[in-house]
Amino acid sequence: MKSSPSIADALPDCAPIPGSALGPALNEQGYYVGRVEGNLYWVTDGTYQSAFLTTSDGVVLFDAPPAIGHNIQRAVDEIAAANGVSNEVTHLIYSHHHADHAGASSLFGRNVTRIGHEETQKLLLRDDDPARPAPEETFQDRRTLEIGGERIELAWHGCNHSPDNIFIHLPDHDALMLVDVVNPGWAPVYQSNLTEDIPGYITAPATALTYPWKHFIGGHMGRLGTRADIATHRQYMADIADRSRKALDTVDPAPYFVEHGANTWAAVRGYLDAVTAAAAAPVIEKYTGVLAAADVFTASTTFWVMESIRLDLGYGSQVHP
Repeated sequence: MKSSPSIADALPDCAPIPGSALGPALNEQGYYVGRVEGNLYWVTDGTYQSAFLTTSDGVVLFDAPPAIGHNIQRAVDEIAAANGVSNEVTHLIYSHHHADHAGASSLFGRNVTRIGHEETQKLLLRDDDPARPAPEETFQDRRTLEIGGERIELAWHGCNHSPDNIFIHLPDHDALMLVDVVNPGWAPVYQSNLTEDIPGYITAPATALTYPWKHFIGGHMGRLGTRADIATHRQYMADIADRSRKALDTVDPAPYFVEHGANTWAAVRGYLDAVTAAAAAPVIEKYTGVLAAADVFTASTTFWVMESIRLDLGYGSQVHP
């Protein structure tokens, strides 16, 4: 009797992960916590990231991903015990409203002061998720916080990954946190990290580089980022956009509409899939071995960028004569 295929047999072949994409090993409880600079720390489960500041008034937490969950407090406890400081989380700053980065917020109770963009408040009130209490304190464009002698600069530079995604700058710790835009060492996942606004997403890294910082907290994967990681991501996205324009210029839609006749959506799918494949192929070849999972997710991101070029920027639109 033929044996059933193993899970390994069912998985597609993927390019090896570059060693430079990997972060430090996790402990037995499934997390790693390390110093960013001074009294700023970060914690990761290898896929998600959170960060926290220990201050004279307690702990300021940046995001609460449910994938890390109770390990966030364990990481805080570990650092607090080692340094003889308070382990009480007094403030929680939301980078944005998405549940995968905020869904463990309720673990820290009702007495925590939650801070976020005004749109984050609106969206969390709309979503009515008890795991993500809406922030009591909000801001519109910029806000500087002084908590326990520490300075935290919050800014909204327009829509990018989501309508409310903010820049969190810690100038005294040489660090910037910008979630779900750049995954250091890795390609974005589906459709540019499931981004809602591609033009804003593409310009956000350039905005990030206008800040002075050495350490980048991107919200995902197992290591911190560098300015070089931002530069690589920007070039990757620029290559995708360039190849998408070339594919839109050269792939002929007519054969797909002839083939599928009255089934217009089948023709559209065939054409857009062909444009995506033509645009993605050279980018995959260039970045395999440079960005982990470039072979896995570049086609998806290329489709989303190409659609933004068509629909947001109007590239290739033709007015019927």
